[in-house]
Amino acid sequence: MKTNKSIAFFDQQFQRQVRDRDFALNPFELSALPHLTGRVLDFGCGMGNLAVAAARNGCAVVAMDASRSAISHLRQRALAEALPIEAIEADLRNHAGTEDFDCVVSIGLLMFFDCATARRVLAMLQAHVRPGGIAVINVLVEGTTFLDMFEPGHYCLFPRDEMASRFAGWEIMHSEFRDFEAPGRRIKSFATLIARKPGLQTA
Repeated sequence: MKTNKSIAFFDQQFQRQVRDRDFALNPFELSALPHLTGRVLDFGCGMGNLAVAAARNGCAVVAMDASRSAISHLRQRALAEALPIEAIEADLRNHAGTEDFDCVVSIGLLMFFDCATARRVLAMLQAHVRPGGIAVINVLVEGTTFLDMFEPGHYCLFPRDEMASRFAGWEIMHSEFRDFEAPGRRIKSFATLIARKPGLQTA
């Protein structure tokens, strides 16, 4: 689960999105979508826009988030369209995982944990990608100066080269850094990595 300040921050954002019917994919979700096939874990799914898009494309999706309002909304969307989405409210800091997936996605989540937890969760996610499967990871990195959504002491700005080193041995399919302007002339600096796990995909 994200820290209380972070959950409140995103609950307010999600409620605005529902009110405004703002369900467009963000740039990171747009990059991820073409790579998603089979059974997908969307870990930190937020409003579930990517989960819905993947399910519409034929994926079976397990979507998890700490925000009750986001999961409630996603369940309603999935039910309305009869989409194969299992939406789960969970404390993502301590989720151990019991199933392997063809694709594991975590966009904009891990930086909301302290660094030790973030790295432990990342290793867990990597372990639950099937051989030949895809991982999509997006995090904030060092250089980020907009920190309003974080609980002090409960966040992690990753070194810019860390994702590549943690996926050593995987096939790197996409890797990029993107900066976005934030209020007060500050910056959000993101790293996104899409990688294929070594080994043959199994049925």
